[in-house]
Amino acid sequence: MKKTKILIPEPKGKFLRVKCTNCGNEQVIFSHATFPVRCLACGTQLAYPTGGKAKIVGEIIKELG
Repeated sequence: MKKTKILIPEPKGKFLRVKCTNCGNEQVIFSHATFPVRCLACGTQLAYPTGGKAKIVGEIIKELG
């Protein structure tokens, strides 16, 4: 009798390094953010929450994890 592999579900959300379009500040945010994300330096909104994946306004530099 052969054992089958049990698939473990992986999360779809990832952390993203995002660059602010106004001041150029880089910040790490979650791709499925549930709260509006603002830039820590100038206060510009970087991500708007939707039902699932957040709408990211800034420039995505790198996907982490």
